[in-house]
Formats: sequence, structure tokens, C-alpha cells
Amino acid sequence: MTVNHPRSGAPCKISSRGASMIMRKVKSEGPKLVPFFKSTCVYFVLWLPTSSPSWFSALIKCLPIFCLWLFMLAHGFSFLGAHSSARKILAGLIFSSLGDAFLIWQEEGYFSHGLLMFAISHILYSSAFGMKPLNPLAGLVIGAISAVSYALLYPYLSGPFTYLVGVYIALIGFMGWRAVAGLQLANDLWTWTKMSACLGAVLFMVSDLTIAVNKFCFPVPHSRAIIMATYYAAQMLIALSAVECQDVKTARKRA
Repeated sequence: MTVNHPRSGAPCKISSRGASMIMRKVKSEGPKLVPFFKSTCVYFVLWLPTSSPSWFSALIKCLPIFCLWLFMLAHGFSFLGAHSSARKILAGLIFSSLGDAFLIWQEEGYFSHGLLMFAISHILYSSAFGMKPLNPLAGLVIGAISAVSYALLYPYLSGPFTYLVGVYIALIGFMGWRAVAGLQLANDLWTWTKMSACLGAVLFMVSDLTIAVNKFCFPVPHSRAIIMATYYAAQMLIALSAVECQDVKTARKRA
């Protein structure tokens, strides 16, 4: 099987033993994610009403993202120090938690603050995913989806949101492009970390589009469940995409 190294992007050969070692690496991340899964369950079990924003409800909402901070930190400061992409994703998670907190009080006028925090997160994620491979076709597809989304939202927007939403869609669309661009299934050039980044970005776009439609256009049935389920899954997958997988040399040494 041929895959590309998760950091350099260079194609490399992986034997069946190497592939099995990568799968064991994926499974090894499970225990580090237990706090995330537990805190996510707590959020859905408590299901605190959004009509009564409080610091406690903000904590419960942000707790799964805090656990993803711990997931990243559990790989060690040496790992974070050696990989700038991992540091950027950690920073993106930090800004995301700030965005979550602001959105708790969105009815009090803090929606734009949350929008700004998540916009910064998408810039950080885009930088972490990098510009190689370029994959312009993926960019055209994501760009078209983003343009159609904005065109559908535009008649319902007014004031500063007419421009803020447009900029935000451009930023999350760019992030989605950079995540999808790394996944080259047609050429069998992919890794599980690239797949994770791709799925995470797509789910993030679904979550944010649901937020926009529900807030500006019309009520979406079960919107909160859809938004939060796709959001937490997206952040988990993006965090997983930062995990360094075994390269060929290491896999051969351990085989």
C-alpha cells in the first residue's frame, strides 16, 4: 500500500505490517479520548436550556473541548514542540472554546465575538493542514459549495452580518479545502490522519451551516442536537489528525 508521510507529504511505501502498526496506533489513541467522550455524554445528558445562559452551562459546553486540549497535551510537550501543525491545532481548540463560551450569550450580543473566535480557529487549522498538495479541483468544489451557501443565506442577512457571515464562510471554506486537499483517494495517497482531517472539516462545515440556517433563515428541526453532535465529532477528528503516525523507518524497526 502507498501512502504519503503525514508531515512531509512525500509518497512512501508501507508494508502490510506497517499498515497494521498504523491501525494499532489509531487504537492506542482511544484511552486518551475517554475524558472527551465522557464529557460529551455529560453535555447531552444534562442538556441545559439555552434560554438560561450561565457560567455553569458554558463550562459544560466547553468541557469536551477542554478534554481535547488534554488529549493533545497527553502526547507530550516534546511532541508539540516538534510539530508546528499540532501546536496550531491546539491553539485552534483554545480559540474554539472561547467561541463556545461567547455563543452561550449570543442573545446578549456576543454572537459576533464567537464568530471571530471560530474564524481564528479556522485560520489556525488551515495553516496546520498546509498548502501541499494544492488540489485545485477540491478548492473549486468547496468554493462552489461555499458560494451557494452564502447565496442562500444572503437574503436573510442584514447589517454587519451581511459581510461577517461572508468572510466566515470564506474562511471555513478555505479550511475545508486544505483538509480535503490532503486526502488523495484516487491515487491511493492517504493516511488515517488525512482522512480524519477531511471528515472533521466537512462535519465542521455542516455544523456551522446548520447554525447559520437556524439563526438567520428558519428553525431547523433538532438543530441543537445536529449542531453539537457534528461539532464535537469535527473537533475530535481534527485533534486526531494532529497525531503523528508511524513512518516506514520506525515501522520496520519495530516489525
